[in-house]
Amino acid sequence: MVNSVRNFKETPARNYRKNISKGVKFDINDLNIRFGSVHALRHVSLKIQGNEILSVIGPSNSGKTTFLRVLNRLNDLDLNVKMEGTVKLENEDIKNIDMESLRKRVGMVFALPLPLPLSIFDNVAYGVRMHGVKNKKFLRDKVEESLSEAYLWEEVKDRLGESAFKLSGGQQQRLCIARTLAVEPEVILFDEPCSGLDPISTAKVEEAMVKLKQKYTLVLVTNNVKQAARVGDRTAFFLNGELIEIDKTDKVFTAPHDKRTDGYIRGKFG
Repeated sequence: MVNSVRNFKETPARNYRKNISKGVKFDINDLNIRFGSVHALRHVSLKIQGNEILSVIGPSNSGKTTFLRVLNRLNDLDLNVKMEGTVKLENEDIKNIDMESLRKRVGMVFALPLPLPLSIFDNVAYGVRMHGVKNKKFLRDKVEESLSEAYLWEEVKDRLGESAFKLSGGQQQRLCIARTLAVEPEVILFDEPCSGLDPISTAKVEEAMVKLKQKYTLVLVTNNVKQAARVGDRTAFFLNGELIEIDKTDKVFTAPHDKRTDGYIRGKFG
């Protein structure tokens, strides 16, 4: 039991945060993704910095979600996918990282909240228990820490034994964020996490994101350009599978280099 807690505390993510670096977290070079005859991503090259929020914007079918899913190899589940180019996490090609280890390091929060059919407490503790941790105090502390980081603790601390399905949609989404945080990834991928949420719930998720970048690297795919502007340190604009431009968010939204970026931000298409 003691060893399991110690081993969990020595995960790559925890060790990484002992020496938080603003250096490159992901290095993507000449990335091409094909699904059969469909060329979904075309010669994409960019770097994602540690402890930043990278907003990814673009119209439907621009390659945003495909790009996001590349980062923890979710596209590998499609037998028709073909990938060319390199994606490195901390200078290691993700092709050389076994799937389980990669997805411990790179967590994902989906558009629709997907709580497990368990209590609120057990939802958050689930991944930690899968690591072999059984120490009750450690689990309690980890659940509280993760729910607090997801801005949910004060709302649920007196009802941890209740079913997660009793939570509102916004609370369920923050619960899923807490569940991801509990296993201490280095990177958190967000795929339209606020698409079905009301403005108040959206604001809470965004507030959590801004706080979380102190410990984690965040990549946010969003169709809400105002959200991208509110939370992104940098913004990448995708169109027809190509990365049109990437820059500091204020520059992208006030003085974009490409007229297509300006047109999308102004709502002329998309």
